[in-house]
Amino acid sequence: MAPQRGKKRRWPWLLSGLLVPVVAAGGVIWALRTEGSPKETADKYLAAWSAQDYAGMRALVADPPADFETWHRRFRTDLKVTEARFHVPTASGVFASYGDEIGFAAKLTGQQDWDYGGELKLVERDRAWKVAWTPATIHPLLKQGRSLRVISQQGDPLQVLAADGTPINTPSAPGSVQQLVEGIKQMFPERFKSPARNRIDLYEGGEPIQTVVRAAGYRPFQTTIDLKVHRAGAKALEGVSKPASLVALRASTGEILAVVNKPGGFNRALLGKYPPGSTFKVVTASALVADGIEPSRQVTCPAEKNIGGFPFHNADFEDFGTLPFEKAFAHSCNTTFGEMSVDRLNGGRLAEVARSFGFGTPITPGVPAVRAEFPDPKDDTDLASASIGQGRVLASPLNMASVAAAIASGAWIAPSLVKEELIPGAQPTNPRPLEQGVITALRKLMPAVVTEGTAHAVRFPEGTAGKTGTAEYGSGKEPPTHSWFIGYRGDLAFAVIAEGAGTGATVAAPAAARFLNALP
Repeated sequence: MAPQRGKKRRWPWLLSGLLVPVVAAGGVIWALRTEGSPKETADKYLAAWSAQDYAGMRALVADPPADFETWHRRFRTDLKVTEARFHVPTASGVFASYGDEIGFAAKLTGQQDWDYGGELKLVERDRAWKVAWTPATIHPLLKQGRSLRVISQQGDPLQVLAADGTPINTPSAPGSVQQLVEGIKQMFPERFKSPARNRIDLYEGGEPIQTVVRAAGYRPFQTTIDLKVHRAGAKALEGVSKPASLVALRASTGEILAVVNKPGGFNRALLGKYPPGSTFKVVTASALVADGIEPSRQVTCPAEKNIGGFPFHNADFEDFGTLPFEKAFAHSCNTTFGEMSVDRLNGGRLAEVARSFGFGTPITPGVPAVRAEFPDPKDDTDLASASIGQGRVLASPLNMASVAAAIASGAWIAPSLVKEELIPGAQPTNPRPLEQGVITALRKLMPAVVTEGTAHAVRFPEGTAGKTGTAEYGSGKEPPTHSWFIGYRGDLAFAVIAEGAGTGATVAAPAAARFLNALP
């Protein structure tokens, strides 16, 4: 009776020994065993293929055709392969085998990297296992008259996207956003080279009949920019006559939502270094609170105070007498903060707290950005100046927006613009938690600036907390000043600066209010 179709023969003499006895009608006969196994032959064949040992491959093939080597060389040439590896995959010691058919895995490296699976058919020939070769042994789609070829096509321009997926590397994007795109190109030049894209096509008779591997698209640059927030910021600066910038962050994540510069050209929001003025009192107040100062503690705020042989004075030489510390913060008393810093904080302690707010930390959001600077104070006068954001203390609007964000979220988080897994030189993104007492106190002190302090005349939306800053620069008896305002509302933190525009309450604070009032 003929064996059923599809069943593999398993003769008894294949079980053990080179010569095994088989009982037949006429007595005992001896049969020769097939040497090795299909798996052993498959392994040898695939190892030889990986090494381009075509003679070794041919020796393992039953009835190899005359153009056997030509097929393999053309396969590598057409696919522009520089390296190829073939093996029988295993999982927990089990390989893909169906009778005398063994699956293999191919990994090609070259103009278009490609992983695929194939199959070897093994037959018995002259007491040995051999590969029953056809063009389909190289790849299942191949047969006489067919070939696989790598085809190059021009790549589409790499897209840079806003948070909602809107392309922003277009002429229609706002000018400040285009500045950010240029900064991204500066940081990641290799991603913008637009190399040719490759696909693999199956040809028959010289004509393509099927695309086997499609050309991969370039993964776009996904940024955190919120165009609605950005446009609100740009609108808010329209009424500012001086060079100005605005930065907005999502406080809980450090994601940069808006970066506005007016006029364009120089990205002062990320690269500008300015004395932060009284906005730095957020940091100094945090150090004093951590040192034990309660918001309700009574302090003095004279109009002028000699500290280390140098006269410090309040804006317009205002004298607030004796008042609670929270009121001194709200009214931005320079004399209070200068004196208390010298009496209670040494330069090392204030520098330590400044570092917890990101001062001295490299800023690598995915575009060029400067770090905030807090040099160690040299003497009491230097310390008093630093405590009110003057002297040698320097920061960008981005730096100061992240200070406000730290109070809103409870931790300083490195700001980010590009959603990339790895940014060269990026600093750790682990949050730096602030002390709970500092968070509680500053969340009380900063709202008071808006409700009853230096910014009380500005119409902010309910729930706004902030700090004005009037930062002197240059020289002279009455040097010019930058106008600052930093703050937060909910999970949105921000900073506004207007260069040489005067006090924080007269220019930057109103711009910040226009920004917040324009948001939904």
